[in-house]
Amino acid sequence: MKRSLSILALAAAAACAPGLAQAQSTIRAVASGPAESPPNGSPGSSVATFVIDGTTMTAEVPFQDLLAGTTMAHIHCCTTSAFAGVAPIAIPFTDFPLGVTSGTYSQSFDLTDAAVFAPDFLAAYGGTPASASAALIDAIVANEAYLNIHTSLYPAGEIRGFMVAAIPEPATWGMLGMGLAGLGMMARRRRA
Repeated sequence: MKRSLSILALAAAAACAPGLAQAQSTIRAVASGPAESPPNGSPGSSVATFVIDGTTMTAEVPFQDLLAGTTMAHIHCCTTSAFAGVAPIAIPFTDFPLGVTSGTYSQSFDLTDAAVFAPDFLAAYGGTPASASAALIDAIVANEAYLNIHTSLYPAGEIRGFMVAAIPEPATWGMLGMGLAGLGMMARRRRA
């Protein structure tokens, strides 16, 4: 019984501290024209996913319905307040598809490599990949970093979306609850 309760307590503690329990973090950026600075009426959109696993960040950036061909894309960091402001480029997206109005960009970034970061960002945040990476991750946690896709019609950016840590789906929490209840029932049966 004590062992089952210990396992149950450990599982509950892991659920309450997702940052400690997970080896990786998933971040989403929902980009649109109205989210740009200044806002625009572009019907373009993106629901990008970034996974940070140790020192690697993987980006999956689908985009669609842009009004003109793409010219560049990147992550900006760090604004002075959450979900507002404009920031310098932190990570340029090399090999981003250019001249298209829809597509997908997939890339993995080694956050220990200085070449991943824009030189000005690297210099402004300590001059090392470790300090630049820490600043970027802190900004993502504070909702002060964003994805930006630029086009020939909107050179300052057609769509933008702030990067936000993904919250587990309700179904995930439900499955956790069912598992914990099952452990509790098993412990109760063993006692009887």
